[in-house]
Parts: sequence; structure tokens; C-alpha cells
Amino acid sequence: MARHTSRFAHGALPAALWLAACAPLVSSAQAQGAPGQEPGAAAPEPPARALAAERADISAWRAQRMSSLTSDSGWLTLAGLFWLKDGDNSFGRSAGNALVLDNAALAETAGTFQVAAHKVRFVAQAGSGVTHAGQAVSAIDLVSDAEGEPTVLASGTLRFFVIERAGHLGVRVRDLNNPHRLQFRGLSYFPVSTGWVFNARFERYEPARHIRIVNILGMEEDQLSPGAVVFERNGREWRLDTVLEQPDDKELFIMFADGTSGHETYGAGRFLYIPRPAGENVRLDFNQAFNPPCALNDFATCPLPPPQNRLKLRVEAGEKAYAGAPAHHS
Repeated sequence: MARHTSRFAHGALPAALWLAACAPLVSSAQAQGAPGQEPGAAAPEPPARALAAERADISAWRAQRMSSLTSDSGWLTLAGLFWLKDGDNSFGRSAGNALVLDNAALAETAGTFQVAAHKVRFVAQAGSGVTHAGQAVSAIDLVSDAEGEPTVLASGTLRFFVIERAGHLGVRVRDLNNPHRLQFRGLSYFPVSTGWVFNARFERYEPARHIRIVNILGMEEDQLSPGAVVFERNGREWRLDTVLEQPDDKELFIMFADGTSGHETYGAGRFLYIPRPAGENVRLDFNQAFNPPCALNDFATCPLPPPQNRLKLRVEAGEKAYAGAPAHHS
């Protein structure tokens, strides 16, 4: 599966650094479970020093997320998404092309995406100014993001490359001068609270389960779920299925919706990463819940939380809805 929200995209700290930074927040007593405390229950309110450490960690995480979002490869640069058909797909500014992007940085016809046997080749129009790695392109085979780092082509401030979602091939376009990027209004959050940090129980699925994930475009994918995280809040247990995006990932991906969705937070839900558990417990920090790219831009292909991850609980932690969201998300 192509990672929809890679670490560079959402700004998570590397797993080892994140674990080391956050370790002081979970005492050995909490890790084993305080006397009379259910496994996976919220830890007692830690001392002020632990709260200060959490605030410092989350501040660093937010700064990295902001840097990532506003970078040349951030979600705020997305300016177009075009799905390819077998055969020739002409691409350019002119209305006569199969794929039309009205942008001054693009030639009337920049070239043609040729699709055959689920492979894509780009043949540039002479004099179009399309380049790859700083060199003019005549024709080039394109690697999609499903195969690793995609082949990125450039035309002025535009960058475009092939993506694959649920077996469908498309062309994603970035504009380094996208108004979404230049006019970004910043993010808002709930106050940091250690009350939303849990020593959760990890219920491993043996064997791992496959769960159906639908994205915002209605495309379906089968995802591998190695287990669920279980935590206690308001006197009851709650569970969230996790997803392993790549076999060697050191984190698990969680898509969830809650009682704040569509109110204080983005209506389609939020995302969260946790360390990949080695044992029966794992740290679950909702202060690191963040908006999917679709909350920021029209041209993302965000997965939606599965039904079992829609909590009847208000998670008043993490990122709130983006005030400058596209009109159709308001």
C-alpha cells in the first residue's frame, strides 16, 4: 500500500527519538499498572514536571509538522489530481488536452502520459520545458509512489508524479507557489493534557486481520491490522484497530473519528501514529492526533476511519479543524 501520510508528510518524530523523549512520562509503576488500576487505563495525573515534558515534546512535534506542511513537498502544495486511462493521456494548459491544468507554469501541451500494462511513460512535447532532476525530458518511464519514491517531473514551479490508489493510477501535481501554501493560516490545537496519554493494552490479532478501508473518493483497499489498542476513559474501555502500512514500519497507523468530529475537529476524522508494540502495552498519546491532508487540500486521497474506529467519546486533544480549509470541507 502507498503510505497516505508518510512521516515526512505529517511531521512525526522518528520512532526511536520519540520514544526516548517521551519515556519520562510513563513511570515503571504506570507501565506495570498502578495498584487497583486496570491494564490500559489512563495513568493518574502525573506531576507538573511530567506535564512540562509532554508540552515540550508536543511543541517540538507541532513545529516539525508545521515545517513539513509548508515545505516544497508538503500537502499545502497540492494543485491537481488526474486519474489516468489506458493509452495516451495528453497533459497541459490547453482545453484540448485529456488532462487540463490551467497554470501559467505549464505549456499548452506539456506531453503525454502513456499507460500500458499498468505502467506509465511520459513523452514530452518538444520545447515544453519539462525536466527531471534538472535535465530536459524527451521520454521517461515513471515510477509510482506505490513502488517507492516516485519519479518527479518539473515545469516551472510545478512538480508532478504518478500515484497509485486501490489499483488506480493518477498524476498528482504540486505547485510551489500554491496560494494554499502562501496563505497558510496555521493550525490550532486543544490544550496539551497528560489526561489523554494512555498506557494502552495492545491486543494482538493472531493471525493478523485484514480490514476494509475506504478513502474519501470511495476507493476501497484491504489493509493489514496486526491488533487493536485498548484504553480506558470515563469508566469504560475503548478500542481502536491499527494498520501496518509497510512490513518494516516501526509505527502503527490509526484512523479514528470521535464526538468532536464535524464540530471542533475535521468531520472525516483524524490520524494518529503509535510505536509498533513489542509486548502487551503501548503508549497512546492523543495530543499527537492530527488532521488528514484532505482537511487542508482538495487533491488528497485520504483513507477514512473504519466503522469500528468511530468512538462515541469526545477526544478533546490534538489538532482542531483547519480554519482555512477548502470550501467543500466547511
